[in-house]
Amino acid sequence: MSATIVEAVSPGLEAALIDGTVIGQNVSLAKLTTLGVGGSADFYSEPQSQTDLSALMSACREHGLPVTVLGLGSNFLVLDSGVRGLTVRLSAVVFAGIEVDESRIKCGAGAKMKKVAAEARRRGLSGMEFLEGIPGSIGGGLRMNAGAMGSELFDVVETVRFMDPAGEVFEISAESIESTYRSCPLLKNQIALGAVLKGEPDTGEAITARMAEYSQKRWGSQPKARSAGCIFKNPEGIPAGKLVDELGLKGASVGGAMVSQEHGNFIVNNGDATAGDVSRLIDRIREKALSERGIELQTEVQIIGGEDRHE
Repeated sequence: MSATIVEAVSPGLEAALIDGTVIGQNVSLAKLTTLGVGGSADFYSEPQSQTDLSALMSACREHGLPVTVLGLGSNFLVLDSGVRGLTVRLSAVVFAGIEVDESRIKCGAGAKMKKVAAEARRRGLSGMEFLEGIPGSIGGGLRMNAGAMGSELFDVVETVRFMDPAGEVFEISAESIESTYRSCPLLKNQIALGAVLKGEPDTGEAITARMAEYSQKRWGSQPKARSAGCIFKNPEGIPAGKLVDELGLKGASVGGAMVSQEHGNFIVNNGDATAGDVSRLIDRIREKALSERGIELQTEVQIIGGEDRHE
């Protein structure tokens, strides 16, 4: 987006705000993602209220601007070309609440999944132990139906609150929402505001033991270097990491991006990687998987920016 257009649109966005929300222009997104690469957002905001978020959504619709929700940045590859329109992050306290009512946990989209798992353990509720090691927010987890250790977020979701592109808010039951492996189609064009999760009573000792077991499995196989988490969805019949290993691509690199030696489904930033490096390495893996095994790998990481070749 040209500087002229940005300057013309900015007053219209800011005029809609009433609760102290600030809009930044040309904000670098690399520092806001766990992978640490990529360009800038035309506009960037961390809404301070649901009212301001609604106003921003409505204003963006009026000006024809796309809206991207960044979450905690743990499952994103931001392209070097940057992200058009408005990028929002629901980091304000109003979006990050966690409340427990008997066996149910009401949590905002900005709540960290790790904190939800810890609160469930504290209250003696099982079923959410797998969330402990997923480095993201509930909103991002809902959007991609995050999962680990054989469980998925929608396994424990009762209801979801979301905002549509016009800024209207809805709450519907999980039973009426389509959710598949690493995908929730409804939330591709809506913004998740929160969810109610349902747990089952159990002892703190049993829950703690399961969480410790999951943590040991995770950190025994995953890299500690900067990454965006799993790059590919698991194709039918073989885990993506095992496939990459069998293709002999562990340790393969392009520029500062390298396939992790610990886990073949992670690409790590060795310190000076660009999004272009990561993107080319993704292409290299996909091409070899297709040519040698006939497998079309699909990305699990969300690739955002001017020209997303991996959708």
